[in-house]
Amino acid sequence: MSRWMARFAMGLCVGALTLASPAGAQAPQGTAPAAASPPGAPTHEQTQPLDVSVRVDPQQVRIGDPFTYHVVLTHPKDHRYELAVPKETGDFEFLDQTRQRQDGAESATTTFAVRMSAFALGTVQVPALAFDVATPEGPRQYSLPGRQIEVTSTLPPEAEGQGADLFDIQPPQEVPIRSWRLVLALLGALAAGLLAWALLRWWKNRPKHVYVPPPQPLDVRTRKALDTLKAENLPARGRVKDHYFRLSEIVRGYLGERYGFEALECTSSELMSSLRRLAPPNLPEDKLMRFVSESDMVKYARADASPESCRDALLFGYELVDKTYVPPQPIQAPDNAAAPRVQ
Repeated sequence: MSRWMARFAMGLCVGALTLASPAGAQAPQGTAPAAASPPGAPTHEQTQPLDVSVRVDPQQVRIGDPFTYHVVLTHPKDHRYELAVPKETGDFEFLDQTRQRQDGAESATTTFAVRMSAFALGTVQVPALAFDVATPEGPRQYSLPGRQIEVTSTLPPEAEGQGADLFDIQPPQEVPIRSWRLVLALLGALAAGLLAWALLRWWKNRPKHVYVPPPQPLDVRTRKALDTLKAENLPARGRVKDHYFRLSEIVRGYLGERYGFEALECTSSELMSSLRRLAPPNLPEDKLMRFVSESDMVKYARADASPESCRDALLFGYELVDKTYVPPQPIQAPDNAAAPRVQ
């Protein structure tokens, strides 16, 4: 904060000197140095995006006020652009940045919004921005030259004619207090506010008796998940990989809860080994092995699957539940149990 206030005061002094100069004098133009790599940093090959769009908002800004530097880069989908935060920005101060990416059919668009503030009057140039680019061929770099922006003074145009002057920041001064009553009253009000806040927080967080219905049986929950996946019809929307990811989680979750082991955390070989050790009855092991292999090929090897294969894989999920789920048996009282006494 002290660095910012010092630079702000320096900018105000420069503004006053500019107003005091003869009419018609033009402020010197300044150019911020381009961002350079630190000594000893690894150098990468340069790359160029397919299209670049740059916009400064607003185009004219007062000294010390923030402005936004919009950069829109259109590049191949397998490239990823990340802004390298500049360490030396000259007469500019880097505030923050946001990044958004939108993928298209053939390319992707990455939009950066960089907030800065300037501390030099006149037409100045925004520092060059450096981007780290991740490509299938390895890391690359891209440097974007800065655009110009008009920086004006914070004093109004009529300040010179009215004799307005700038005053330096005054140091803190001691203020005598004649009585402690005001301090005690403020402390009492603060204590009352804290007490009221504590009571309100306790009231909101007090234990509440909420009825939690018992969970539905495993077969009902699994069939509902399969029905939801079927209704979404992901393969018809070109999302075959997502279809197999969801279906694999449903099947693994069912097997893990049905036979009591961490099926979601197992690899494919560990899953089949655990089921062979348990030897559950009626388990269609051959079909399950084909389903696991087909899922791994689609999810991790980028294999393609026909709509018929996606439909058969979903039907296997229903078949697995039908063949392996056994509803829990109700607890029956023994025949020799004493009947309740009626008085």
